[in-house]
Order: sequence, then C-alpha cells, then structure tokens
Amino acid sequence: MVVEAVVVGAVQRRITELWAHLSEHRRRLLLGAEARELGWGGVSAVARAAGVSRSTVTVALAEVECPPELAEGRSRRAGGGRKSALQKDPALAAALDALVDPATRGDPESSLRWTCKSTRTLAAALTAAGHPVSDRTTAALLQRSGYSLQANAKTREGSQHLRPGRPVRPPQRCRPPLPGLR
Repeated sequence: MVVEAVVVGAVQRRITELWAHLSEHRRRLLLGAEARELGWGGVSAVARAAGVSRSTVTVALAEVECPPELAEGRSRRAGGGRKSALQKDPALAAALDALVDPATRGDPESSLRWTCKSTRTLAAALTAAGHPVSDRTTAALLQRSGYSLQANAKTREGSQHLRPGRPVRPPQRCRPPLPGLR
C-alpha cells in the first residue's frame, strides 16, 4: 500500500506549520509520530514531505516508541560532539607556549599579551612538531591563554615621529655662500 499524495500533502502542511516552533528533539518526535500514523511506507513519505533523510525519520520513529532519557532542556544525549584539541593532545598547550613565548610582546605585569607570529605560522610549526592543528584552533588556544590576536600598533622601538609642538622645517637645499669666496 502506497501513501496517497493527498495524505502526504496534509503531512507536509502540518510539518511546515509546526517546524519553526519546535526544538530538534520535538521535531524528531513529530516526524516519528507522523510516520507511525501513516504505517507502511510512512517513513519514506514523511522523509519526502519534511525534506529530511529516511534515517532521521527511522531514528525519530524509534524515539517515539522508546523515548530516550534526556536531561531537561537537551535535544541530544550528553557526550556527543568532537573532543577538544587539548583533550586529544594534552601536550599541545605546552608546545604552543614554547613557540609563542620567545616572540611575546607586552608588559609582563599586564594581563594583555600579544605575539608577533601569525596563527597560520604557529599552526604550521605545531603541525611540523607533531601536533596537527588548524590556524583557527591555534587562535582559540591563544585567546584562552590570554593573548590578544591584534598586536599593538607601536611595536617598533625608538622615536617614530617628531615631537609634538616642534615646527617642521623643510630641508635646506643650498647654503648661503661663505664670506670672501666669490
């Protein structure tokens, strides 16, 4: 038995009407309830109507029949997602600090520090040292360590401009002739 187009259209209207107001978990419950209500062929029909994969609807159907125990306010079980770079490689922070420390600028007593090396350069050096990371991960680690990713504009030493209040004189092109030399 194939699900009729009129029924699929009605399912699609209900899903479209409620979709924006539901959390991820409640969206899956809606998809599962609609698929169970349609019976045989319901998973494919709901997947087509909602624009999601069949596996999403199959998981949703299983959640309707046997709801998972989720903490309040969560849509997924705890523990999902990618582990942080520091959890995967505990020596990464020490390696980054060893690379950055010689090129650190700023007042040692101030909490604001910055480095002259770019995050891409640091990421390439860390990868070459056996700690594969991206430049974005390097930037996040530097920020976590208290580094500013924007260096101070006045990093050169010595005076770079004239003293304030001193008039600017044009250079003398010709000197007046010495007396007695004509």
